[in-house]
Amino acid sequence: MALRSLRLPRDLCKTLRLLHRTPLQNPNPYSPYSPSPSVASAYPSLLQWRSRSDAAPQIPIKESGEEGKGGSGSDSFASSLNPAEVAKFAAIAETWWDSEGPFKPLHLLNPSRISFIRSTLCRHFRRDPYSARPLEGLKIIDVGCGGGILSEPLARLGAAVTGIDAVEKNIKIARIHAASDPLTASIEYCCTTAEDLVRLNKQFDATIALEVIEHVADPSDFCRSLGALTAPGGATVISTINRTLRAYATAIVTAEHILNWLPKGTHEWSKFLTPEELVMILRRASFSVEEMAGVFYNPLTGEWSLSDDISVNYIAFGVKQAS
Repeated sequence: MALRSLRLPRDLCKTLRLLHRTPLQNPNPYSPYSPSPSVASAYPSLLQWRSRSDAAPQIPIKESGEEGKGGSGSDSFASSLNPAEVAKFAAIAETWWDSEGPFKPLHLLNPSRISFIRSTLCRHFRRDPYSARPLEGLKIIDVGCGGGILSEPLARLGAAVTGIDAVEKNIKIARIHAASDPLTASIEYCCTTAEDLVRLNKQFDATIALEVIEHVADPSDFCRSLGALTAPGGATVISTINRTLRAYATAIVTAEHILNWLPKGTHEWSKFLTPEELVMILRRASFSVEEMAGVFYNPLTGEWSLSDDISVNYIAFGVKQAS
């Protein structure tokens, strides 16, 4: 049988050509992964560090002594809520568990994200990653949990999960969905913010915030809150999108305007963080970044996988330093 050629929309073809020609600007010094042959051949400079900065200005990173951060009490933590972003996600809250709806990219990303979380937390807390419930006994908070598509897998891995979100609709949907399975019914969902929990002196073994930091009012304040919520020696996992031309072409032009995977306006390129910026922000929040991986999308197979390519989507693991 003759192989039929794959016909793609003209605009998508142009975008894919742009992605192929744009060199990787942020090779990954934190990754234990070896790039796949296809990635390595497309980006021969993958393992070489480049000092070239992005076209967009660097995101301002506050020093620990700047205004709004004075004092050691929890009252010094400013709210990370961005009202416009909260309203944006409230409008599509009822579609969280529709795998073909607006959150389809997150459903597709989930296996790779869970794989990274499982391996890094098991390594850090010295757990057997091959056991049925390797995270048994660990207290984990899922910040910006949405409808619970990450909280539920973490609970099935044995963790005692708290999921928080500023959108009340998200929390209601998450509670209803989790209640249908005995393994997830124990998840504690709360409509609150990280800063509110800091004021209550809550702490967890691990704090997780996936695809959240690009939607908050101030990334530095947000990471300081994560630091306060993480017990000394604990861990954090953050995923986000790099501020590169490839990320703009992929996450905004292709995902929002061509493939309509996401509602238009979901992302703002200027709010994306480069890996260097995220590492610096986490360092000032008392975290040491130990591992980082790219999450690479293969448009031919429709699958995501972990790789060294952090030029678009990436996920980072950090350890809270003892005070």
